[in-house]
Parts: sequence; C-alpha cells; structure tokens
Amino acid sequence: MVDDLRFSDFTISERLRITALTARIAKRGLADDGTDRVDTADLKRRIERIENTALKRKRKKP
Repeated sequence: MVDDLRFSDFTISERLRITALTARIAKRGLADDGTDRVDTADLKRRIERIENTALKRKRKKP
C-alpha cells in the first residue's frame, strides 16, 4: 500500500473492493499446491489502481 494512505482515506466501496480482492488473492494462494504457478499479479494491479485513485483524491483536497 502507498505510504501516504490510511484505510480511512478510502471510500466505503473502495474498502469493500480491496477487501474482496485481498480475499481472492488469499484464495488463489491457498489453491497453489507449492508449484508457484498461481498468478495474483492481475488482482494486485487492481488494488494498486484503487490506491492510486484514492491518493489522487487525497492530494486534490485543500
């Protein structure tokens, strides 16, 4: 997560989306049988986009 953000900086819908994506990452991690073939990069990129949106909104405030 970006250093300048706190969980309170996110909107409720962003919090829910991050929570759901984190759960999906955990589920994929559990599905891995030790072969490291499970890719979670797509979900991590989605979380990063949400973080960047929140950071832009935070920096825009006076």
